[in-house]
Amino acid sequence: MSLLQRHWDARAAANFICGGAGSGLLVVSAIDPSTRPIAVLAALALIAAGLAAVWLEIGRKLRAVHVFFNPFTSWMTRESFAAVLVFVLGACYLALGARPFLYAAGLAAAAFLYCQARILNAAKGIPAWREPRLVPLVVWTGLAEGAGLALLFSIAGVPIALCAGAVAARALAWWRYRDAVQSPALRAPGRVLLWLGGALPLVLILAGETLPWARPLAGLAAFAAGAWLKLALVTRASFKQDFSLPHLPVRGAR
Repeated sequence: MSLLQRHWDARAAANFICGGAGSGLLVVSAIDPSTRPIAVLAALALIAAGLAAVWLEIGRKLRAVHVFFNPFTSWMTRESFAAVLVFVLGACYLALGARPFLYAAGLAAAAFLYCQARILNAAKGIPAWREPRLVPLVVWTGLAEGAGLALLFSIAGVPIALCAGAVAARALAWWRYRDAVQSPALRAPGRVLLWLGGALPLVLILAGETLPWARPLAGLAAFAAGAWLKLALVTRASFKQDFSLPHLPVRGAR
């Protein structure tokens, strides 16, 4: 019988939730010409909160520095280097207000988000994670979450368009992933992703033409649905594969 992995719990899921949403928000902030510094600060705070959550999961806290030692083989190491760039470039933008720093921080955030997706996909012993279609799902989920949170700071045309496009792309990525991985633990979160995190935000975005509160609510719905899916993916759908012996050895008769 397959068993759930016990190495990563809700604290690890919080890294993918907060880190994905924060990096997505920073990417959208770099694209949006009307971005305010408060949005960038919120993005950095979310990424920091996610990294702090996963750090709390480590048994020997001081050994966290070892994550920087394997850049050629570890996606966690690459994520850590991307995080350093995100914080340095983001801080430079907040201190100096020069948009080239924000553009560079957005690129580093995109790399951070991609590394997060590859971290999960590298766990080959867990069928729900090793599926290649998980990578675009995690990337689009982070972008949809970030674009949704961007609507809390700005309801200009760019974040609205990015949120609508990201939730639609996330729905498509989920359908493709669902066809490849039949996990009972993801059925309810998947339905919520499509309806609460997909259809509802699109309706609310359209309703925002007359209802000023509709678009921020759409952003919160897009974020909440993605967070629930990631929590279920890390803590409830992470069954390890059983051993398989397709060819049993047979002692030949003499």
